[in-house]
Amino acid sequence: MTATIAPERARAEVGASPPRRMRFGYWLPVFGGWLRNVEDERMDASWNYTRKLAQRSEQLGFDLTLIAELFLNDIKGADAPALDAWSTAAALAAVTETLELMVAVRPQYHPPAQLAKQAANIDQISNGRLALNVVSAWWADEARRYGVHFDKHDDRYARTAEWLDVVSGAWRESRLTHKGSYYTVDDLILEPKPVRRPGPTIYAGGESETAKNLIAAKCDAYVMHGDPVERIAPKIADMRERRERAGRDPMSYGMAAYVIVRNTEQEAERERARITNVDEGSAGYHNYQDWLSNTQLEQRVSLEDYSVSNRGLRAGLVGTKEQVADAIRAYQDAGVDLLLLQCSPQLEEMERFAEEVMPLVE
Repeated sequence: MTATIAPERARAEVGASPPRRMRFGYWLPVFGGWLRNVEDERMDASWNYTRKLAQRSEQLGFDLTLIAELFLNDIKGADAPALDAWSTAAALAAVTETLELMVAVRPQYHPPAQLAKQAANIDQISNGRLALNVVSAWWADEARRYGVHFDKHDDRYARTAEWLDVVSGAWRESRLTHKGSYYTVDDLILEPKPVRRPGPTIYAGGESETAKNLIAAKCDAYVMHGDPVERIAPKIADMRERRERAGRDPMSYGMAAYVIVRNTEQEAERERARITNVDEGSAGYHNYQDWLSNTQLEQRVSLEDYSVSNRGLRAGLVGTKEQVADAIRAYQDAGVDLLLLQCSPQLEEMERFAEEVMPLVE
């Protein structure tokens, strides 16, 4: 689990040298969209759409796509289609050339030795472009439906810590024996190893003390929900201190954000209002309650926040191209070096973002 972050992407202190280049990523719409109150966002959950989007994103200059993992659709409702993350990632590895593929993985759903083997193989297919987003699962109802044991919060993180030890050990060692509380492997051999050594970059997020301590000790990059820059900056400072105490090299920092770019601020605000009127009768409302009961968050999440995925509107990337670019530069100065964008419809809005906003940031 110990992929090394390149020095230019892992500068330890804001202000010590010029900000790093902002990397632009996006969530692959494996659920057919991000809005809980808009039934058809013109980006169906299909292989044809995701392939088209991934290939076009490379041409537009995007660096990375995050492929979320849920077996059920928490945006459009449990009965709606949702693509499988890992088979989708393997397919994308073969039809893209430069895009980093950050695939979400939930340790409770994947035995570590087998996942390490599958990940190494996809990394080979992509020539070193695989990354993991390790997620300690939150959806108890999904686990019940798929016959997976659902641990309590701190138990999930204890499992994740041991899971990471096995995965990283399998990538690093010629033979691995591990006997722990959750997993046992005996004389494990994994060949071929990943192209990226000692292994793919490990991203993770979490707001509990348990989560932040684990990430500082065992991961390469910290990813955050959307929040205003005045909340993000101290989070980064806190994680840098934890990282130093853990004796690890500096890490990278990413943030989820929903972006709305329009010709005028008024147009952008009208779009914000249109997409945030989710109510208790919507398909995703029940999942909102399940999520709140199985996570430990630093601040209350409103139903309006939940109307789009991952608190993305709190990042404030709503307005004219100049306003959005100014906001991104503020996050860059605070230490964020990766934005994981959502927008709707994804392809059309990413085209607009690449044409209008990226040049202003760069």
